[in-house]
Amino acid sequence: MARNTAVKIRALATAPIAQAPFIASASPAEVLRNILKLHNRLLAPFSIHLEKRHRISLNEFRLLMTIGGLGRTASHELAELTGVNVMSVSRAVATLQRQRRLEVTTDPNNRRRKTLRLTATGRALCDQLRPTTEKVARYLFEALRPDEIMAFDRFVRTVTERLEARDDEGRSLFVERTRPDVPER
Repeated sequence: MARNTAVKIRALATAPIAQAPFIASASPAEVLRNILKLHNRLLAPFSIHLEKRHRISLNEFRLLMTIGGLGRTASHELAELTGVNVMSVSRAVATLQRQRRLEVTTDPNNRRRKTLRLTATGRALCDQLRPTTEKVARYLFEALRPDEIMAFDRFVRTVTERLEARDDEGRSLFVERTRPDVPER
């Protein structure tokens, strides 16, 4: 009898869950406020320890660290990888280039494509900033078990995929479906 009960419980645990209304101890609006608060709190070490000392904006930092990890990429790829809009990427690239932290070259096969890679100065700064980035990540997740970190990552990826979804014409479903209602005239 215990074996049958275990089999039934396992079957229930692995069965697909139907989409139900949002039921939780916090409303979706409260969860969103908590996510925004988390984002703001995560920026504190950057603004306190790195921004002024290294004359680098948050977007420049994001791009520097992303390019440092990839080795070489293009601006439009950075916008996709970081979630930073194309105009902000363009400004950050221009600043990093002006500061001689980034080298921009034109792809000989596609004149519109610009390839980005760190200069020696940019690589040195990236190497200098990496330990602080790793320290922030360790502090953030040291209170969680490995399975909780994996679950958190899965949740973040799922929500990010939803935010990045596009319709057949390439428009952001998130932006289109969250437009404020416009009163009829």
